[in-house]
Amino acid sequence: MINRFFFLLFVSIVSCISIQAQGLLSEKANFSRQDTLRGSITPERQWWDLTYYHLDIKVDIDNKFISGKNTIQYKVLENQTVMQIDLQSPMKLLKAIQSGEELQIKHDGNAHFITLIDNQDIGEIKILDVYYEGHPKEAIKAPWDGGISWKKDNNENPFVASSCQGLGASVWWPCKDHMYDEVDSMTISVNVPKNLTNVSNGRLRRIDQYGDTKTYTWFVKNPINNYGVNINIGDFANFSETYDGLGGKLDLNYYVLKDNLEKAKAHFRQVPMMIESFEHWFGQYPFYADSFKLVEAPYLGMEHQSSITYGNGYKNGYLGNDLSGTGWGLKFDFIIVHEAGHEWFANNITNKDIADMWIHESFTAYSESLFLDYHYGKQAASEYIIGTRKNILNDRPLIGLYNVNHEGSSDMYYKGANMLHTLRQLIKDDNKWRKILRGLNITFYHKTVTTQQIEDYLSKETGMDLTAFFNQYLRDIRIPTLEYSIRQKTLKYKWTNIVDKFNMPIIIEIGDKKQWLHPKSEWQTYTIPSSKMLLNIDPNFYINSKKIIQ
Repeated sequence: MINRFFFLLFVSIVSCISIQAQGLLSEKANFSRQDTLRGSITPERQWWDLTYYHLDIKVDIDNKFISGKNTIQYKVLENQTVMQIDLQSPMKLLKAIQSGEELQIKHDGNAHFITLIDNQDIGEIKILDVYYEGHPKEAIKAPWDGGISWKKDNNENPFVASSCQGLGASVWWPCKDHMYDEVDSMTISVNVPKNLTNVSNGRLRRIDQYGDTKTYTWFVKNPINNYGVNINIGDFANFSETYDGLGGKLDLNYYVLKDNLEKAKAHFRQVPMMIESFEHWFGQYPFYADSFKLVEAPYLGMEHQSSITYGNGYKNGYLGNDLSGTGWGLKFDFIIVHEAGHEWFANNITNKDIADMWIHESFTAYSESLFLDYHYGKQAASEYIIGTRKNILNDRPLIGLYNVNHEGSSDMYYKGANMLHTLRQLIKDDNKWRKILRGLNITFYHKTVTTQQIEDYLSKETGMDLTAFFNQYLRDIRIPTLEYSIRQKTLKYKWTNIVDKFNMPIIIEIGDKKQWLHPKSEWQTYTIPSSKMLLNIDPNFYINSKKIIQ
């Protein structure tokens, strides 16, 4: 029997992890015009394609104030003259300038519609400067509610960081805040007090001193999603190493609070282990040109592209706890493995609509077990992922509602991971499964995708029609249940709690013999040597079972 204190602690932790890095996982009954403007590809968004940003800002830490501009370069796809730029209140979009002319802005909540004067000729590359300022939303419990964390370290130095998944990057900077269009490259210039360092995405280009301040300029060469852009300001120490990976020499850089330097040097030895295991399973790290950074943050952590934030206290597990309850979760630092796994699923392969966020979280939650598989073996991986099933709620489908910035259930983590683990069993060939996972990251390299694209790819590469399989696990909250009876040397069995045409085979063990069964929604029979034999269902399949008396 579990100790009540630890039980309550575990429940609290599970409640947190079920929305790790998420801002909008709670159900919402009604949607507003603002939800549609935020969540859909509006006419004022679709006519132009992002090519480059230069975010150039000053962070006034004492006043919790950000000011500056974003230079937006874009390619004209259609002859239109009204552009939507997103910036959330209480931030203020001050002005927009193109070709030296200040433009008219119509403000509609968090969406701002700029009327352009220049001809917008198809195929032309244009530039727009938008100026802004304000007190961005303060993150009270980052990363779950999102915004800017204005904290201090143990030496009373400022310790500031952004986190905005779900809530949106427009909570602190003006942008085209929709997942479907990733900017091709980006420069990030951040002015901070000269005794502090700002770490952002990509590689550090230069440091310029202006009086008692310094501006750190970072360049991101690869496409990046908006919520992956970050600032991290603190009294950091920096150390680095080089990993000899599939793409050549990969620079690994670490920025940590100075008091934690020695601790970090020891604990972050897990990073090369993580890279090695994920390059094995998923293929080449997607951002060699931008390096890999792990940056200490004043909150638990987030998957900011090439600039992963870390706040797990230099402990294995999730804040020192094993979410699987098997012991295997204490073999690795959850934040290092999970958040870095997002470099492949979220930052390389990115969902177009936030309703398909399961693509990010299911594959990444599954990556935790693959890390164990690589370093500790297949049995460890299976035990871990099966152990995480206790965190599944089956409250809502994994896919949210489209075009209103609505995510699916928090089950996108461990129900999604167990769905993928089940699919691995159906393939019956781990080398083929590994090839499929690698193929995903090649086929959709630096792309935004839909659920249908992922489903179609997996159906094609597995050689199986997975339509009903995905309908069951992504769009339905019922767990497939195998009903069975054993009588007079006959095993009778069928599926219940299933969607139409669900006919997934499973492995059973009866006596000392393993056997594939092919249940349907109607009763099937199988002859066995004795009616006294026990039936065991392979636990690697995420299903329920129910023995009935006939």
